[in-house]
Amino acid sequence: MAFETYDTEIFYDELFEPDGRPRSSAAPLIQRLKAMSPEDLVRQQKAAESEFHQLGITFTVYGDKAGTEKIFPFDIIPRIVNHEEWARIEKGLSQRIQALNLFIDDVYHDQKILKDNLIPADMVRTSFGFKPECIGLKPPGGIWIHVTGTDLVRSSDGNYYVLEDNLRCPSGVSYVLENRSVLKRTLPQVFKNMSVRPVDDYPHRLLDTLCQTAPASAKGNPKVVVLTPGAYNSAYFEHAFLAQQMGVELVEGRDLVVLDGYVMARTTKGFERVDVIYRRVDDDFIDPLVFRKDSQLGVPGLMEVYRKGRLTLANAPGTGVADDKAIYTYVPAIIRYYLGEEPILPNVQTFVCWEPDQKKYVLENLGSLVVKAVNQSGGYGMLVGPHSTLEEQNKFAGLIQKNPRDYIAQPTLSLSRVPIIVDDHFEGRHVDLRPYILYGKKPYIIPGGLTRVALKKGSLVVNSSQGGGSKDTWVLDKPSHPPGRR
Repeated sequence: MAFETYDTEIFYDELFEPDGRPRSSAAPLIQRLKAMSPEDLVRQQKAAESEFHQLGITFTVYGDKAGTEKIFPFDIIPRIVNHEEWARIEKGLSQRIQALNLFIDDVYHDQKILKDNLIPADMVRTSFGFKPECIGLKPPGGIWIHVTGTDLVRSSDGNYYVLEDNLRCPSGVSYVLENRSVLKRTLPQVFKNMSVRPVDDYPHRLLDTLCQTAPASAKGNPKVVVLTPGAYNSAYFEHAFLAQQMGVELVEGRDLVVLDGYVMARTTKGFERVDVIYRRVDDDFIDPLVFRKDSQLGVPGLMEVYRKGRLTLANAPGTGVADDKAIYTYVPAIIRYYLGEEPILPNVQTFVCWEPDQKKYVLENLGSLVVKAVNQSGGYGMLVGPHSTLEEQNKFAGLIQKNPRDYIAQPTLSLSRVPIIVDDHFEGRHVDLRPYILYGKKPYIIPGGLTRVALKKGSLVVNSSQGGGSKDTWVLDKPSHPPGRR
């Protein structure tokens, strides 16, 4: 299948140089794709899609009249990250997650960073993710954020930037594993020849991380469960998949009860004590005695067990304070404050609407900026200025004027692109990258992560709920250039 008509345009392309030559790291892949006929490549694409249908790899879109259950779109042309780039990403993410963990611990204890006026105290206390009920909590091992999904983008300058941090219940890693499983069967020879780093040990590493942070009261092998809101949740496929892959029970709140000061799981053999809960239920719903009283998803009394150090919750409640897009703007300063280091991975330039001068700039430039509500995700609560109408811009101007603390704005980035198959040819589409970080005794970053792709031509929104799909991400195990050669 030819690439003669493929045009990188003005964008950074992950597989091709601006002059159309394959990047050195991608050359074996491009050579293999060129050797395949259009019919063969389309057949492979359809076979991969069919396998996704058969495996039931789905997500849920709430409020969609056409039905809620969707097969996650997948394109078989992988995204490639070379050895040197990944080494820098690993260091940057490890640095970031350690600093954020220290920040969360400080916020719920001494609040030194607030007393030193590095972050406005009101900014933290008005955050949707700040939970006063968590003040004084001491998670086992001092770890608050066991699992993180950090969204990275590569701009036209070729550099990676952190777009946002997802520290509450980050989803999507099951698609990473299933994408790899399917693509290894689709392009087996080129996969083998390119020395791609494996990702299939993630469930084992996740379970190991959870066990490393089990409470001192756990004896022998800690009992770990995955807590799900139920089959109607958008990420239920992933909850069930990870529980099955780790070999642990998938439970709902009704399956758990507090007895004699511990959390117990109902089993066919009676009650069994639970030591670690990998929760995929938001803070507000985990314990109706502490948070939302109308919750049917949580376990009454669970937080009291946790407060006494007899249970690990991953992630810890209250971590959403660092999930706030307003707090995101301070992360470079957070890294300097707690670690005394310069950030390895920079943030995207961000304008904060609670600062009068920056708000004025945002309101005057809505047509060229991306405006985001600080408490929403999934592509919701967002204005993409260049693709918006005057009516939409006026609506956001009113929202910003009413609640400036709730909005940030960023330049419209020229996100990097990767080829996708469109009918019988290739076209470029914009992508981001969500690596997953596990934090137990030390941080571990799964090599690659979820490459999300905006399947709509020209779109910058990669979220599955907004019509995006995904690609496999190949991190190469060997340097692009032999030692001593460039």
